[in-house]
Amino acid sequence: MEKETDIVIVGTGAAGLFCALQLPESQRIMVITKDRAENSDSFLAQGGICVLRSEDDYQDYFEDTMKAGHYRNNRASVDRMIQDSPQIAQLLMGYGVEFERRGGELAYTREGGHSKPRILFHEDITGKEITGKLLSQARQRDNITIYEHTEMLDILCEGNVCRGIVVLDRQGQVAPVRAGHTVFACGGIGGLYRHSTNFAHLTGDGVAVALRHGIRLQDVNFVQIHPTTLYSKKPGRRFLISESVRGEGAVLLNAKMERFVDELQPRDVVTAAIEKQMALDGKPYVWLSMEHIPKENLLSHFPNICQKCLEEGYDVTKECVPVVPGQHYFMGGIQSDLDGRTSMERLYAIGETGCNGVHGANRLASNSLLESLVFARRAAQDIVSSRKKAGQNLAECGQGLAESYFHSERYRDLKKLRQENQALVRQEIERRKKEYEQQNHHGVKCG
Repeated sequence: MEKETDIVIVGTGAAGLFCALQLPESQRIMVITKDRAENSDSFLAQGGICVLRSEDDYQDYFEDTMKAGHYRNNRASVDRMIQDSPQIAQLLMGYGVEFERRGGELAYTREGGHSKPRILFHEDITGKEITGKLLSQARQRDNITIYEHTEMLDILCEGNVCRGIVVLDRQGQVAPVRAGHTVFACGGIGGLYRHSTNFAHLTGDGVAVALRHGIRLQDVNFVQIHPTTLYSKKPGRRFLISESVRGEGAVLLNAKMERFVDELQPRDVVTAAIEKQMALDGKPYVWLSMEHIPKENLLSHFPNICQKCLEEGYDVTKECVPVVPGQHYFMGGIQSDLDGRTSMERLYAIGETGCNGVHGANRLASNSLLESLVFARRAAQDIVSSRKKAGQNLAECGQGLAESYFHSERYRDLKKLRQENQALVRQEIERRKKEYEQQNHHGVKCG
């Protein structure tokens, strides 16, 4: 693989791909992923992507986001996300993304925490529709090269300036990759949990690197648990049953088949109610009933969910399905500003890896895809501006430094390195949780 590029992006989710597509075709862009390009959590997103439908909805949308985040959000980040949402939707449709339409007009759905419908969707596989189209576009660009089964082990840095990354390629070789700018879009931390909706290879690699190099983190104690994943005794990733199902009328029932919570409250509130009910019932799940959703709507809007439940032995058109909370989303991460810049020069963090405070203590449903795209685009714009100011081949910097990393002994035992990195991230999350809980005795429960 190449040893030098203008920009290297770690991750093939919505944030990484969108960032690559917003960069000029004159720039050499390397995108790496430690698995297949399609195996990012962005592909798994079911519900949809929020959009500001009109200025009349601005205050309500802003308030819904702040309320879900327990008012610990960065107000400037929330404002930027909402204001840029119509442009993002137009760009996506320009890339061929097809959103649901009714009578020729865009259709909108509503999910938990939203005061009104403002979510664009494609059946119940919106993430696959968006990220798949972005990946297709990226693969058509001559200046973008995607390397699958290529793992970031570390960064190259000179003082407080990032000069690229160290990778383990698909042939098992450790190599330095010099780059003028580096973008972390490497996803969340689900692989650190026993029960999670995330892919298992997403283990907080960017956060681990940040901890090793003193790069500032933010809100890493804020870990979102999704209320409704399909209960199973099988090991592995849990199948998520979208918030949209409850937005369209599904209800939660206890062991006596009685409704016990307002299903459209923010996720952490619904999760807490489910956990309390499971304890009262003495069962490892509660029931989700979709009987109030017309069968034709259920099959057309949620075909993937219906099929997956059927594979597990449940016909959602005739019976309830067992659900249980599972780790879903990481609101914290590497501290970044509204342009994705971190505390290390020429290093950016976007998507679930970065944290500019937009979600606060709890993410509002369907804000994740939007947030990823808004700030990925802004990061790309900032990189373009930075490169114009520099007026030089930034990748040439630090060549000797890169070679010294290549010969470093610390990459001899990669299993040990991965274990140490995962332990670092777990310990930091727990440490920050304890600090937060001590400071907020009656505050938000995290994780």
